[in-house]
Amino acid sequence: MIKHTNITTTLVVIERRIKMSGPSLKKVDAHSSIHEAALNEAKELRSLLQRCLEDGEKNKAVQVAEVIIEHWESRTLKHAEAEEEGLYKELAEENPGLETLVTQLTRDHDLMRRIVKKIKMDLEIQKVNKQMITLLDCLVIIDEIHNEDEMNKLLGNNET
Repeated sequence: MIKHTNITTTLVVIERRIKMSGPSLKKVDAHSSIHEAALNEAKELRSLLQRCLEDGEKNKAVQVAEVIIEHWESRTLKHAEAEEEGLYKELAEENPGLETLVTQLTRDHDLMRRIVKKIKMDLEIQKVNKQMITLLDCLVIIDEIHNEDEMNKLLGNNET
C-alpha cells in the first residue's frame, strides 16, 4: 500500500500505473498481474476514501470517489469488456465445456457494473458516505472471487 499523506500525490501515482491488455489476457502470469495491480489500486483508493470520511473531509472524499469511479470504469470494467469480447469467446469456442463458466464470469462483470453504476449515481448527488465504502468492499470481494475463478478454472489449463 502506498503511504502518502497527500491524497493528490497518491492519486497521481495510481493513475500513472501501466495498463496491460491484448495478448497478455491468455497468459496466466501476465493476466494475474493485470488483476492484482487493478485490485490493489482499488483497495488503496477505498482506504483513501474511508480516511477522508473519517477525517470529515467531504470535498476530498468526493474527489477520491470520482477517481474510484474512473478507476473501476477504465481499469477493471474495460478489462472485463476485453475479456468478454475476446478471451471468453475464444476459449468457449475452443472448449464448449467452458460456456457455463464463461456465463458465470460474465455475471461477475455484470454485478460489478451494477455496483459501479450505483456508486456513480450516489456521487452525482454528492452522497459520499459509509454506504459507499460497503459497496466498494462488495466490488473488491466479487473481483477477488472472480479473479480466482478465472485464473484457476478458466486459464489454469488453457495457457498458450
